[in-house]
Amino acid sequence: MDREQEEMQFLGLFGIYIESYKIIFSWRKIFSKITLALILPLSFIFLAHIEISELLFWKILHTEIQLDRTPVGTRRYEKLSDVMSEERINYWLFKIAYFTFLLIFSLLSTSAVVYTIASIYTAREVTFRKVMSVVPKVWKRLMVTFLCTFATFFLYNLVTVLTLFMWVITIAYTSVGSVAFIIIVILYAIGFVYLSIVWQLASVVTVLEESYGFRAMIKSKNLIKGKMWIAIIIFFKLNLSLLAIQILFERLVVRGWSISVLGRVGFAMLCLLLLFMLFLFGLVIQTVIYFVCKSYHHENIDKSTLSDHLEVYLGEYEPLKAKDVQLEQVNV
Repeated sequence: MDREQEEMQFLGLFGIYIESYKIIFSWRKIFSKITLALILPLSFIFLAHIEISELLFWKILHTEIQLDRTPVGTRRYEKLSDVMSEERINYWLFKIAYFTFLLIFSLLSTSAVVYTIASIYTAREVTFRKVMSVVPKVWKRLMVTFLCTFATFFLYNLVTVLTLFMWVITIAYTSVGSVAFIIIVILYAIGFVYLSIVWQLASVVTVLEESYGFRAMIKSKNLIKGKMWIAIIIFFKLNLSLLAIQILFERLVVRGWSISVLGRVGFAMLCLLLLFMLFLFGLVIQTVIYFVCKSYHHENIDKSTLSDHLEVYLGEYEPLKAKDVQLEQVNV
């Protein structure tokens, strides 16, 4: 990054996009290696999950239709019932395996990209080999933050379910029931987006600072103040782009029965290309927003100290302490 930290606070929406593009383009060699090693498999897993889930779902549906047409108590009915149970178990086992690998590659990709950009920021030599040696150690801290975020989302959804239950048994069928339901849905959506943004920034905090887990989430919550609207717009644009790629893949590849095999393969490659570019761009933006927020709150980051803590020493990753990242608030 060729900007001084004090200038980062003035970056708006397009400024963040341009800065992210400059980082990727200027360091395209190492980002290409990170993409091939981590982000490309992540993208492949995401798209393959859509295709395989569709096949397993239709297989279960076909068995269920046959089961409905078979007299109860017959040997064929019992056999089909066993087959459907097995198919459902395979479906959920596949889902568990998918989410496991998706989580692993997501956290590894985040670790690699954030560490690389921090190294670029401190103007210190960064190689793919060094990045990959640090990534597994940073990944453990990111896992703790993810688990804390997962617990937060779980409690948030549990409270929402309890609220809806109270709505059903109290005012669901009254004149104000519909209005109350709409308000609940809107509040839930706002809270979900807010927690998602906090989680994304907390991932960067986890890599670059001493804080991780709930402490990283609290730090992220404080950092995002003042830049929330920019973060919300970027969040929606990235997720809408992801949704568009997913719909394109489902329509032209998964359910594109009228398209030739060669055409479906071509569209699949196009979706894969768009997806890993989106994932890489999103991770870089996520890190740039961290520096923008730090600058906005006038929290100085000492480059030499950050560089020392990013160094792999005796094979151990030493997390950056909060006092090194946030030395003093600079008065403007």
